[in-house]
Amino acid sequence: MNKKTSNLKLLFIVNPGSGKGEINFSEVIGTYCTDKQQDFELYELKKNCSLAKIKAVIEQSGAQRVIAVGGDGTLKMVAECVLETDMPIGLIPAGSANGMARELNIPENAEEALHIAINAKPKKIHAIVANGELCIHLADIGFNAYLVKKFDGLPHRGKLAYAKAAWMALWNHYKLDVEFKIKDQTIRSKAAMVVIANATMYGTGVKINPEGHLDDDFFEVILVKEYSVMEILKLRFTNLPFNPKNIESFQTTDLSIKTRHKAHFQVDGEYIGKLNNVKAHIIKDAINIIAP
Repeated sequence: MNKKTSNLKLLFIVNPGSGKGEINFSEVIGTYCTDKQQDFELYELKKNCSLAKIKAVIEQSGAQRVIAVGGDGTLKMVAECVLETDMPIGLIPAGSANGMARELNIPENAEEALHIAINAKPKKIHAIVANGELCIHLADIGFNAYLVKKFDGLPHRGKLAYAKAAWMALWNHYKLDVEFKIKDQTIRSKAAMVVIANATMYGTGVKINPEGHLDDDFFEVILVKEYSVMEILKLRFTNLPFNPKNIESFQTTDLSIKTRHKAHFQVDGEYIGKLNNVKAHIIKDAINIIAP
């Protein structure tokens, strides 16, 4: 019989709607933890589950670690429930967008990710609040947010669906007239999109923000001036760098963005809507994340 893995009580918050549904993560977790004699509890998110309900489940469980099983949106939801506390949060990547798992070097293999979630030490990282929305990974206004909206509206996922969404977005999206203030500096430009970056890369590994760190005293604002079909496809299918001629980067702890016309906005892969004003600020030591 295997030795008990740890004395910690674990709560797994599983999003059954994440990813392609090819793996039953509740079964995988149950088998793994039972085999390791690990004290655990599973909670599967219901459709339109409220933060108040998730907070109540966490409190009632008595768990010492909460593990989000899903994509970036699931992690964001769990993090909102324990924001600015010492509760450690683990992650089992199971979504269609697993940008933070890649950022934290958490493997896609479920058993390897489970081993890390149970045994690795937590560390504090910063987060951003953008228009009241918690942002752990990346938020952006403009082209990519429009692409997220188009992609979410398609009946099928995968590379072909993404390519279709990219073409639809390319032919229907126009450049933004943007203005944003950082400290005493005002930047005005035409742009394909503006990225508010806590992390360094999109889910495919393409580094939009190579200077970023999850635990430094700033977040980055990335002004992407031009886009092309190749730049679009890089976001999902490669880890090739963007053309540096098309990008400017700024560091700040707070930000105000204005656009002449309303533009699409997304946070951590979740489409928020159209707006023409974004305000963002950093929250230091916001999340106690478990990572290798």
